[in-house]
Order: sequence, then structure tokens, then C-alpha cells
Amino acid sequence: MPDELEVKAVLPDAEALRARLLAAGAVARFRGRMRDRRYDRGGELAARDEVLRVRSYHDAEGRVSALLGWKGPVRRSAEGYKQRAEIELPMAAGADDAGPHALLRSLGYEIVHAIDREVEVYQLGQAIVRLERYPRMDALLEVEGEPAAIEQAITVTGIPRDEFTAEPLAEFVRRFEARLGEAALLAEP
Repeated sequence: MPDELEVKAVLPDAEALRARLLAAGAVARFRGRMRDRRYDRGGELAARDEVLRVRSYHDAEGRVSALLGWKGPVRRSAEGYKQRAEIELPMAAGADDAGPHALLRSLGYEIVHAIDREVEVYQLGQAIVRLERYPRMDALLEVEGEPAAIEQAITVTGIPRDEFTAEPLAEFVRRFEARLGEAALLAEP
């Protein structure tokens, strides 16, 4: 089962980062809305630190694609990256996310968490770099790939290495709320 390795940082300047990525030869792979709906059944997945989700991508032309995914418990790799087993199954081309939602509901799963964000996804060498803008929270940058590819991409971003962390999204939310004294908003109402 493949493992995902990633780190995240607060994104201080999306325009500057975009310019740096393109100058380094990054290829734009997607730009649009990404919606995650996480499912559980009586807390059984949360108790095992597992995630079951439907992730859908909505581009500016109205096309939608969806992935049904499972993630295993979070670990830290020897190099300090967030690491977890991951399985993703693409839905049929042009399918919306209604099919996977119906399947999971019929199995007794309910949505327990929603995340909506505007994203830009770039491939830089063997790394995937994703800019994420939430309804009300700091913009984030996620870098995913093998260790050498992650480190090369981080260098291109110009963001200091020590600002990247393997911490979960919840920790970025906590810091945002502590700094501003207001609740973050991760999903559209």
C-alpha cells in the first residue's frame, strides 16, 4: 500500500510563490475548488486515526472529478514528514461526487467533517505543490512526494525550511484562531 509523505507551511504570498514555481519549470495541473467530505460511522475510524473521504475537484469550466479515498494512521517518517498509507480510487470521468456519497451513506457512514478550499496544484519535478485558500484561515502550501523531491520543491518556494511542518490541519487552525481571536472557517456554509 503506498504511503504519502507531505509537509505544510503558511503561504505568505501566493503571487510570489506562483512566479517562483513557474520560473523553476513547474507545470500547472489544476486550478479550482477542492471539496473534502470526511465520513465515519459512530467514531470507529477516528478511534483508529483513519480517514475515509470523498474529494471532488471543480474547475472553472464546470468539470467535476472525484476520488474516494482512505488514509491510515498518521506517522512521522524518519526524515520528519507526515506519513500515512493512502488509497485513492478515481470515479468515472465526468462523474460528480454524488455516487461515492450515496455509497458511503448506504453503508452507514455519515459526513463528520467538511473542508472547502480554492487550490492550485503544480507538479515540480517529482513533487506535487498545492496552494490552498480557505474561506477564513491562513492560506497554506502543501508539498508532497519523496524526500528529495519535497526538499527541492521547498527550496524553490523561498519559504524557510523551518516553517514547514508535518503538523495536521487542525494545528494550523488552532494557531490561526489563537492569533486572531476568531474562529477559522474551513467549509462554505
